[in-house]
Amino acid sequence: MEGLVGINNNNRNSKEVTVVDGREIEELVENKEAFNSFVEHKFRELDLDCDGKLSVGELQPAVADIGAALGLPVHGSSPESDHIYSEVLNEFTHGKQEQVSKTEFRAVLSDILLGMAAGLKRDPIVILRIDGEDLQEFVERPGFEAEAVAIFSQLESEKAPLRKCLMEGVKQLTVSHGMPPSSDPWVVSNIIEPAIQELFSNQPDIPTTQDAFLENFKKLLVIITRCLQENPVIVAHTENNFDGSGVQRLLANKFELEKLLDSAWKEVPKAKGNLTSKECLRVAFDKIAVSANIPPYGAIDEMDEVMNEAFKLVRIDDGKAVDEAEFKKLLKEMLASVMLQLQGKAIFVSSNSVVHESLTSASTLLNVPSPPVPTME
Repeated sequence: MEGLVGINNNNRNSKEVTVVDGREIEELVENKEAFNSFVEHKFRELDLDCDGKLSVGELQPAVADIGAALGLPVHGSSPESDHIYSEVLNEFTHGKQEQVSKTEFRAVLSDILLGMAAGLKRDPIVILRIDGEDLQEFVERPGFEAEAVAIFSQLESEKAPLRKCLMEGVKQLTVSHGMPPSSDPWVVSNIIEPAIQELFSNQPDIPTTQDAFLENFKKLLVIITRCLQENPVIVAHTENNFDGSGVQRLLANKFELEKLLDSAWKEVPKAKGNLTSKECLRVAFDKIAVSANIPPYGAIDEMDEVMNEAFKLVRIDDGKAVDEAEFKKLLKEMLASVMLQLQGKAIFVSSNSVVHESLTSASTLLNVPSPPVPTME
């Protein structure tokens, strides 16, 4: 994720890393004077026609900034991220308003930022500077050859040129080895490919044998180590273990649960008789999911499968309308279903992505100009 703030330096394995934990976001929102100043600045920046209201068009930059701060790709990149962008916009407009007042803007922005801070506090993002030191340690340690042999055994090396096998071998390495994500095009074109070209500049591409692979794999990693020393790569690391414990805590906290259910019911559209469609359970479930340590639907495929089972359990697509009591009862059943599935088989998700921009440049969401320093006359 790029563009997030809330940085604290911690020590991991005797090396300085940066942890994005949402602390500064929370402090900003809780400081009324600072947050009001922040809202005033953002509102004036967005209100292009200066009419004291924000149109849907004027809100789009704020929505894009929030997406960047959440680490989402730009709007239009994928249906999943576009759905989240749409949900953020609906939070501001309540799905129907064409203009948003400053008061409404402040309230929604506060909720969104506090949600981001809570998520980062629960699942902080570790920013790593990969500079070749860990990779050098990997190459020099006694067990390197055994690990290289294990990597070679996983390759389809028969009749494959050595260059291709070495490329595939590098792809087996992870951040834990001191290697930035080889899935990133920048890493491939600026680190891996130049290293391979240098390795083969004075020798032909020969058929692959285990001995040839081991010898040249070590040489290649030494070159990559030098490349990383000259051009360190910044990587954002996140991980989460969805084991149902967050859902269990929420279900056990009756006060918080009832508060969330009341809020979810108030926000869904109603028909005659104060009934709502069961299809509204999808949106309502997404709104309370963050309090149960569940990602939004569409974010993680494995979690989507778990939620789909919960949707089937309550027959969410049968077209029926339900009253408030039934609506809340079904939401509880969905939460219980997700909890039991995750307790039976937890889902661990981790990711490493290269940060190509400084932490504050991808999103201008929290960029507030400093007050001018008074001058002596």
